[in-house]
Amino acid sequence: MTMILDGTKGVGLPTWTTGTRPLSPVAGQQGYNTTLNLIDYYNGTSWQSVASASIIPITASYLIVAGGGAGGCSQGGGGGAGGLLSGTSILVTGTTYSFTVGAGGSNNTTASTAGGSGSNSTGFSLTSIGGGGGGGGNRVGTGAASVGANGGSGGGGAGVYGTTKAGGAGTSGQGTAGGTGGEDVASTGPELGGGGGGASAAGGNFSTAGAGSGGNGGNGTASSITGSSVTYAGGGGGGVRSDAASVGSGGDGGGGAGSISGTGVSGTANTGGGGGGGAGIYGSATIYAGGNGGSGVVIISLPTIFYTGTTTGSPTVTTSGANTIIKFTASGSYTA
Repeated sequence: MTMILDGTKGVGLPTWTTGTRPLSPVAGQQGYNTTLNLIDYYNGTSWQSVASASIIPITASYLIVAGGGAGGCSQGGGGGAGGLLSGTSILVTGTTYSFTVGAGGSNNTTASTAGGSGSNSTGFSLTSIGGGGGGGGNRVGTGAASVGANGGSGGGGAGVYGTTKAGGAGTSGQGTAGGTGGEDVASTGPELGGGGGGASAAGGNFSTAGAGSGGNGGNGTASSITGSSVTYAGGGGGGVRSDAASVGSGGDGGGGAGSISGTGVSGTANTGGGGGGGAGIYGSATIYAGGNGGSGVVIISLPTIFYTGTTTGSPTVTTSGANTIIKFTASGSYTA
């Protein structure tokens, strides 16, 4: 550094950007970071940025969505949405923050068995719980079906002859319960799956109106963290037997619709949406799987003046106004 002899002008420091900091610094080395417009110093382990002799706290917004649950088979319940958490966290310069993005649950054709539940997403010491799988039905046997699984949001119960199957429970602060599945007993009609729960609305119960319909998936929650409004974590719709009036629709936020003639629709990737329940075919023992759950996502937004550019896991990085948005669709990290 250069010492300015005129005491009214102070001491001049070397300048660099975040990307051109000295490669082999020594403890106590200092300079002015033109990327951050802050003074950097090396503490012997990592670079720190300071103002008024203190480490700068940086407020970042976050959205953490877990993987959605798969729909159940054979007039199965819709999969529950992945748990959704949002808020703000204080970042400390020089600290690395790791994020895990949960996968969607996998479907199956195992009679009377719920679809696979989604995997958890994590970040900032928080855990969003994977969505519960939708209950699975069985084309043969009275009462042979399963309830929806618990999760971030619960999966819907399966359609079943002669009784009902409850939806799974959601996790408080992250999602809602799945709807009930059953049979259109009033007209000795078809079996009908319940809808999977969404982040902001519970899954719908099966309906006996007309020839009956599956429960709709619960709606998700809208977030503008990326700079535009996007809805995440919708539940999957209930699947039905082929002589029903209608399937359950997928909830807003990536939920897949149930099916009346085949495999349920999968939840949308990177929304945490639940998969739709699979169909049962009248007069046939064929079992159709529900849709797979949609994978989760982790998004953080922070002031661009503090963005360091140090990430792992190949996130998508964009800007909106004065903020930089880091979107993780697979596990990775960010160093403040």
